[in-house]
Amino acid sequence: MPYTYEYPRPSVTVDAAVFGFDGAELQILLIERALEPFAGSWAIPGGFVDMNESVEAAALRELQEETGISRVFLEQLYTFGEVLRDPRGRVISVAYYALVKPSEHPTSAASDARQARWFPVSALPPLAFDHEKIVAVALARLRGKVRYEPVGFELLPPKFTLSELQALYEAILGTALDKRNFRKKILGMGLLIALSERRQGGQHRPAQLFRFDQKAYKQLRKNGFNFEL
Repeated sequence: MPYTYEYPRPSVTVDAAVFGFDGAELQILLIERALEPFAGSWAIPGGFVDMNESVEAAALRELQEETGISRVFLEQLYTFGEVLRDPRGRVISVAYYALVKPSEHPTSAASDARQARWFPVSALPPLAFDHEKIVAVALARLRGKVRYEPVGFELLPPKFTLSELQALYEAILGTALDKRNFRKKILGMGLLIALSERRQGGQHRPAQLFRFDQKAYKQLRKNGFNFEL
């Protein structure tokens, strides 16, 4: 016989803050809710955890059901448990965040999502529940992490220019970086492989292309390397 609890129990949900980069701005994936509460409002993908699944499995399932995106790495972010955060009752949410290339993950809204769209993090619509807080915490985590771990490369194409790399870090950090200092520091780390290819850029001189050297980074980590931008 199932155990009978004497006290009321809260429900558990999961939410996923998924970031992408369009070459100019840092973006986040939102869904338009089809059901109450907050029908017609925008929110980050998520939903209730089923009794027979882990919280991470639930986050991956909800992300796929509501946006069509699958096969992504989710990192657990934080647990949000304010008493009145959900009008349906006492609900605790385990939040995750992820970095993806939007070009590799086309969206397709389904389940209880009317549509799924990318929004610049600098121009978000009003969000349902406490999702503005979740996005703020996820953005703060991302901004902190890119300063000590080269996770930003996950948002770039395999081949990129130094200008594109700098634009990405400026978009994530929300601030301008000195071009000379940025290039000197990033090239001095020994994490980039200079390619013989160049990218044509309109009236500008063709820019050299680079790629991230994952093998070199893993070896440097073993030797005690500390990525600090």
